[in-house]
Amino acid sequence: MAKEKKSITDIICDHIKKQHFLPIPVQTLNEEAESTRYFGGDLKEFLASAKALGAKGIFVETLYLEEDEFFYDSGMDDEEYLATYGGDCECNCGCECCKNGTCNCGKDCKCGCQDVKNSKKSKKDDDTPIWLAPEDLDGLDLSLLEPEMAKFQDRIGEACGVRLTIPGVDHLEVEIFADWYDKFAEMVDEASDIIEEDPNYALEQMEAFFKAADAKAKEVKKIAVHPPKKSGKKKK
Repeated sequence: MAKEKKSITDIICDHIKKQHFLPIPVQTLNEEAESTRYFGGDLKEFLASAKALGAKGIFVETLYLEEDEFFYDSGMDDEEYLATYGGDCECNCGCECCKNGTCNCGKDCKCGCQDVKNSKKSKKDDDTPIWLAPEDLDGLDLSLLEPEMAKFQDRIGEACGVRLTIPGVDHLEVEIFADWYDKFAEMVDEASDIIEEDPNYALEQMEAFFKAADAKAKEVKKIAVHPPKKSGKKKK
């Protein structure tokens, strides 16, 4: 019987035990209710700090690769978006009346919003791309910008790291990840950077990916529907 490969959690717990600490499995239920200090060093330095603080045990929380990590997240929530872009207002000029909802797209606004609205209409007529903000691309699949990310789909739900916490009035915390997850996280950062540097270019790249994939799918279907004809020659 093949020996089962140890997870990142097992490896870290073994190391903690060798340093004469008790690894205590935990789960974070409410991050906002905790006072946490984030440790900036490595595992060896973290354990040395635990000894210096007189800790008798270390909380160990397993972290898992989640599906939503494959999709872009600008970090802007709905309230921030409404405050920045004025909700459903079409002009989005950023004036106070747009933000508080009294603009009505230029009809009740005296800041020139109507001109902005008309300008946008003319741009649409000229097929000029409308300016996008990174927040507008929230939820888009990052693997369309970094195709190699798709290889990690099979790892969704797999343990990718651990969160270690030294308990106390102020918790001291560090997160350690498996090598494969570090590679995945690097791709996430690279794809996110593309969106944040030029959202319009990112959207163009995604659309190009879809077109290429669609063309490839049609080509495969065409081959399947029209298989090569058998030779009419008879064997002697």
